Amino acid sequence: MFGFRSDGKRIKTIDPFMKMTPHIMVERSDSQVMAQYDVRCRAMDEYIFDKRHNEKIRFTYMDILVAAMVRVFALRPRLNRFIMNGRIFKRNNIQVSIAVKKQLTDQDEETTIKLTYTGKENIYEIKEIMDKEIIANSSKSAYNDTDKTAKILTRVPNFLIKVSVGFLKWLDKHGMLPKAIIDVSPFHTSLFLTNMKSIKMDFVYHHIYNFGTTSVFVSMGKERYVPVVVDSETEKIGSEKIMRAGIVIDERICDGLYNSLSLREFVKLMENPYLLDKGLDAIVEDIK
Repeated sequence: MFGFRSDGKRIKTIDPFMKMTPHIMVERSDSQVMAQYDVRCRAMDEYIFDKRHNEKIRFTYMDILVAAMVRVFALRPRLNRFIMNGRIFKRNNIQVSIAVKKQLTDQDEETTIKLTYTGKENIYEIKEIMDKEIIANSSKSAYNDTDKTAKILTRVPNFLIKVSVGFLKWLDKHGMLPKAIIDVSPFHTSLFLTNMKSIKMDFVYHHIYNFGTTSVFVSMGKERYVPVVVDSETEKIGSEKIMRAGIVIDERICDGLYNSLSLREFVKLMENPYLLDKGLDAIVEDIK
């Protein structure tokens, strides 16, 4: 309340224009910036092959993407901010929410998992945490705390669901939403990820939610071969495997240059995954 929250700390020392922006663009749906990033897959394929045959570890594109985004948040902390009630907050940790389909059929349910990182982890540690949660939530009988909370809220008639959700939004807006609910809510997260590649679909530009604090949404699509210039001197055209990612960001959290340089770092890490083998001794701290 009064600018205090359990999941973040209010930033007061910020330039006047950035401070004004949340009052001009009130909702996240007002302030979405969408971008497509093409990631060359060759280095990732070589990395995955190397780790599988030499270390007996099965990495995936999603492992690399999550590790790359966690590293970006650790090195570029302004991307880990969120807006609430016209105020700008820096998040206490790095969290990743992922939609998980229990089985790839129309009838089976979808759930979400939320992973918490410090930002110092290497790709092995990030994968271990993620795999553990995915396995625990993939069976038909598995119900995590998020599922249980949603089930409790929807046991009442529809009009009461509307009232309950509206009340939760009001509490969240004023910093009074209980920490227990924030901890299980997939909408209170640094990054929300959907893996369209897993269902053989191309990326989408997925909106960021007005409820919660999500400021970044990434959709990874199925890789494909596309024509590219393979020799800049002769302008020779060849084909290369590309994975496209659709990224939607709340533009109120940082300026355009910082945003662009952060996503350039993301592509650099995706195309050089060995950089993720070693963790960080310390993360970059946001301003006070």
